[in-house]
Amino acid sequence: MQITNRIHFRNIRGDIFGGVTAAVIALPMALAFGVASGAGPAAGLWGAVLIGFFAALFGGTPTLISEPTGPMTVVMTAVVTKLTADNPETGLAMAFTVVMIAGIFQIILGSLKLGKYITLMPYTVISGFMSGIGLILIILQFGPLLGTENPKGGVIAALKNAPMVLSNLNINMGEAILGVLAVAVLFLMPSKLKKVVPPQLVALIGCTLISVFFFSNAGIKTIPEFNAGLPSLVMPTFTLDQVQVMIVDGLVLGMLGCIDALLTSVIADSLTQTQHNSDKELIGQGIGNLVSGLCGGLPGAGATMGTVVNIQAGGRTALSGLSRALILLVVVLWAAPLTQNIPLAVLAGIAFKVGIDIIDWKFLRRAHSLSWKAAAIMYGVMLLTVFYDLITAVGLGVFVANILTIQKLANVQADLVKAIDHPEDDRLATQEAQHLMKEAKGRIMLLDLAGPMSFGAAKAITQRQAILDNYEMLVIDLTNVPLLGVTATLALEKTIDDAYAKGLEVFIVGGEGKLKERLQKFNILDRVPHQNRFKTRVAALQLAVASLNGDTIDQIQNHMGINSSHFPEDDTNPSNGVAKERSHF
Repeated sequence: MQITNRIHFRNIRGDIFGGVTAAVIALPMALAFGVASGAGPAAGLWGAVLIGFFAALFGGTPTLISEPTGPMTVVMTAVVTKLTADNPETGLAMAFTVVMIAGIFQIILGSLKLGKYITLMPYTVISGFMSGIGLILIILQFGPLLGTENPKGGVIAALKNAPMVLSNLNINMGEAILGVLAVAVLFLMPSKLKKVVPPQLVALIGCTLISVFFFSNAGIKTIPEFNAGLPSLVMPTFTLDQVQVMIVDGLVLGMLGCIDALLTSVIADSLTQTQHNSDKELIGQGIGNLVSGLCGGLPGAGATMGTVVNIQAGGRTALSGLSRALILLVVVLWAAPLTQNIPLAVLAGIAFKVGIDIIDWKFLRRAHSLSWKAAAIMYGVMLLTVFYDLITAVGLGVFVANILTIQKLANVQADLVKAIDHPEDDRLATQEAQHLMKEAKGRIMLLDLAGPMSFGAAKAITQRQAILDNYEMLVIDLTNVPLLGVTATLALEKTIDDAYAKGLEVFIVGGEGKLKERLQKFNILDRVPHQNRFKTRVAALQLAVASLNGDTIDQIQNHMGINSSHFPEDDTNPSNGVAKERSHF
């Protein structure tokens, strides 16, 4: 596998234009997320530069734009708040260490080639935790949007403080006007104008100019001064009593980044008609987050907005992501002083709008009409994400969703396990099989299995054992079974053993390829005599009926009026009409 992403210069104009456009959008978002996280605007900017550069260079999605995102910022905010409260002097360095842990975790997942499994998560869970993250962002930015500071204590404290904010007891009117104006621009800007210039940039520049000219003496809080030079390395910092907490936070941050990035990669694929490399993308994201943490930057992932804009502007290779990162680097190094007049309320407004956009409004509106179980999972994950813990919310949501899915699959598989003992059954597809079952007079049980047989089918197979006393022959048809799980195989094994214990003769139909290997591993084929293994159901039923009546195959055919030409004959023994239908086990 090549080390770097696919880069060529045949689309240099489109890639550079895409990079420039994505950089314009990234600037206000990086500042907003940096301030919102508590790590500072410089952390947001450096996160946008470093993650964007290294993810583009080493990733597996050529058009993906990586930067700090709303979901990653929400988790980082909780990490910064918790660690700085417990460790005032080293808390921020410990938070950046968590970012490094997240990056290492992503590199490990990519190296183990687990990328394709990351997004195998029920949509109800994804929708729930994404909507929960959106709500957290809205709640945390509501106070700063109106010019107030959130009290310590996260979401709960911010919600308790909301009535005071709304009662005008703690509002800076100048900041409230600027914040609300920024949100209004983001919502009301005409679509045609949005195609020309990003609304985030319009809100940022426009509201900043209004603040400078009309609210210069209103005590507007602006971005604090920060170092515009190259970042200093942040060495990994941790304490023994909190190392476990930091590792867990790193795993949460890393997993969220994986999901965020790969879901955006899927969107990029659909827009460009290409196929991304999931494992390579995780390695690129991990390297980006590792370097960002070492340099005091925020964590990030693939950003949907930046990626879509990049593609629409003409970006097709990783050159677009690299050029975007270099443009932002120029801004950080030489234009940082220009950002120090930006009101914090405006940045809060931008982050507030991001929170609204993250919420899965489309699914929220129709979840209850689709399935009450799906709605319950989605709302449960959302509420747990907001009020308790993201990893608990996702873990519990996946567990419940999988249990419900397994139950549905088990019911489907149980319906595909059928015991047939009369000729009128719909599963007897051929006339010959119907004649043979009629001749058997209810003394043969045909256990017909179809579809993948996992542990969901094991109970249904086992239940058929209780009625074996009523029969003299057991024919097990595996012709339409592509997959046989361990639990289902054990149930099949027990059924055969019980049949022999009750004096029944057992026949097996089908079971070739991988299915044969599974049957051999469990010694099931050793239990059934070679002459009782067949490739077709009719051939097995012929021998079973002949055994019941003590007849030859020809006698059975003549008695039922079946022409022997219906059955292929063995060249070496023309009288045996089932010889060619025996399986070559």
